[in-house]
Amino acid sequence: MKAAVYRGPRQIAVEEVPDARIEDANDILVRITTTNICGSDLHMYEGRTDMETGRVLGHENMGQVVEVGDAVRKVKVGEYVVLPFNVACGHCKNCERGLTNYCLTMQPEPSWAGAAYGFADMGPYQGGQAELLRVPYGDFNALRLGEDAAERQTDYVMLADIFPTGYHATEMAGVKPGDQTVIMGGGPVGLMAAYSAILKGAGRVWVVDRHPDRLALADKIGAIPINDAEQDPVEVVKQATLGLGADNGCECVGYQAHDPQGQENGALTMNTLINAVRFTGKIGCVGVFVPQDPGGREKQGDVGELEAQGKLPLDFGMMWFKGQSVGTGQCPVKKYNRWLRDLVAGEKARPSFLVSHELPLDQAAEAYEHFDNRDNGYTKIVLHP
Repeated sequence: MKAAVYRGPRQIAVEEVPDARIEDANDILVRITTTNICGSDLHMYEGRTDMETGRVLGHENMGQVVEVGDAVRKVKVGEYVVLPFNVACGHCKNCERGLTNYCLTMQPEPSWAGAAYGFADMGPYQGGQAELLRVPYGDFNALRLGEDAAERQTDYVMLADIFPTGYHATEMAGVKPGDQTVIMGGGPVGLMAAYSAILKGAGRVWVVDRHPDRLALADKIGAIPINDAEQDPVEVVKQATLGLGADNGCECVGYQAHDPQGQENGALTMNTLINAVRFTGKIGCVGVFVPQDPGGREKQGDVGELEAQGKLPLDFGMMWFKGQSVGTGQCPVKKYNRWLRDLVAGEKARPSFLVSHELPLDQAAEAYEHFDNRDNGYTKIVLHP
């Protein structure tokens, strides 16, 4: 089968690899019809993780079931399914608590938790930027879709990661009707967090970024764009809130955040939120931060040595002084994806507004390059194997 394979920093090759296949009675095999390039794929693409060469990338996947293992009872051949990026067992202590993002069974390193398709340090599972994908524990992990799945793939594929992840950020931030919410980052996850806050009835939502195409999408969905190359987001928010700050905020950028001058500063977005969110406010952080950053030493200036160890100069004193709460970590997709699916099915949510390009798998290398360069107009790329 053809697949997008990681061959080193900024090197993606679409090549023939062994076909994915059923390996366990609980597996299902999915013919991938739609798969996304995620912002977190770029950390691996840029060599900022310890991703091994030869792995198939891709954790935002949907497609049609072509084979099921002997123990599979619910999922049927021919059904369209969308796959949470979390690879979970469904029966460990964390899965039973709904924390499928921290499954203890599927992560082979005993002292760690959590597994994902085609992702560094999250198990040996191949990704779905390929023609076929093996899905462990298919009855548990696959979300079955309705009759409109084939026609609305660009909506439903967002349920694999970014729509639930954006929603998770607003859950950790405690967004409720009438709230004033500030989102750091106008990439796909940041826009999904803004969209989720608006769906929840937030009274006012700001999105902080500096890319015109992303800010235009924020404006399109009813958020207030802030270009931080032209305005201080903390001042904008405080001026609009009688100096008090937003009720809550979402961090949707991660450890490779840049200031307007182009200098990396991994603590930038969190420190901005600490200052922009009011006393006793909540912050939900879904941007990726890592315990080891191979590129941090040279990219993060004076704090590069600390950044390489996942340590950041956080304004913890101010956060403590303001009595703020912070939630962090990857999204437990299954916690939200069923009823987000039903919002999509009922046409109450159309997350496909993000999609700028639909390309064949053969163009994966060029797509990664454009997305990594933040080229204008490349807001979300969907691949169709």
